[in-house]
Amino acid sequence: MPTTRIPPRQRLTLPLLLAALLAGIMALAYFEVIDLYIQTIILFIGINIIISSSLNLVNGHMGEFSCGHAGFVAVGAYVSSVITVALFTSDRVFGPPLLPPQLAPLGFPLALLAGGAAAAVAGLLVALPSFRTRGDYLAIITIAANYIIITTVINIDTIGGARGFMGMKRVIFAMEEVAEIPWMVLWVFTFTILSLIAIRRFVSSTYGKGIIAIQQDEVAAEMMGVNTNRIKLVAFMLSSGLAGIAGGLYAHVIGYVNPKSFDILKSTEAMVMVYLGGMGSISGAVLSAILFTLLLEALRPLQIIKWIVIPLLLIILMQFRPEGIMGNRELTDIFPRLKKLHRFK
Repeated sequence: MPTTRIPPRQRLTLPLLLAALLAGIMALAYFEVIDLYIQTIILFIGINIIISSSLNLVNGHMGEFSCGHAGFVAVGAYVSSVITVALFTSDRVFGPPLLPPQLAPLGFPLALLAGGAAAAVAGLLVALPSFRTRGDYLAIITIAANYIIITTVINIDTIGGARGFMGMKRVIFAMEEVAEIPWMVLWVFTFTILSLIAIRRFVSSTYGKGIIAIQQDEVAAEMMGVNTNRIKLVAFMLSSGLAGIAGGLYAHVIGYVNPKSFDILKSTEAMVMVYLGGMGSISGAVLSAILFTLLLEALRPLQIIKWIVIPLLLIILMQFRPEGIMGNRELTDIFPRLKKLHRFK
């Protein structure tokens, strides 16, 4: 069957739009048109998009029920933070920097990927029990994994234990000495786009078809020759690896990480974003992450009361629109002309 050749100009439309958007945000941040508060909200939106879309891969596309996603975020946050602080800054625990601080812009993305790889290994350990469990049992396993990770971090005094770990802001300062640009805007935007591309490619691949088969009927998928164990393994590792990258970005945006930042409440936030956007919808995960982040900021003056309002909104959503904002549809299903923007073949 002949393939339709996409004109080069059409193939470049989306990359050029994304490049223009990145350049615009960085210019606004560099010239202080948007203050640090607005920049931080934008950064949190990008991080939450990665967290929401990565969890949606397991809970939405594959139909599993993972409830401990924050544990993988914690692994990525701590691993990438320890690597960057040890390599590029002076620290009372790790001593002088192992590498010249001028190399921080080159080493930072590698440290994020290392944190993602460590989180993927943690996801592997959770994926193995998932071969024999589903539904409520898998939820219990992932919650237990979340608590195991947090308890392990608390008992490692080298990385601060219950006090937390800091020093990541010095890494950002080292990058700014090389070039005085909003580095975290660049890294968060870049890894958010790359994460969405990776998930989109994965869902559209042969493995993605197997994920849909598992969601519909795992037993029938096995009878049709689908290697469900391998697909689960890859999906869990990709999901947890991307969560680890989000954790590394979060740690360097805040400049400080504490085990309590990744407890079951953080996992609940991730699940709220998934169910708010729609199960199995990448567009829904993006929209829900934006709305949820803005909602958290709007309700910040309410302090602890906001955790009464947010679950109440979720209950109302489940009553009147249980499929979420997008259901299992994408924006391209609603606006077909958008398909022209991401055809790369």
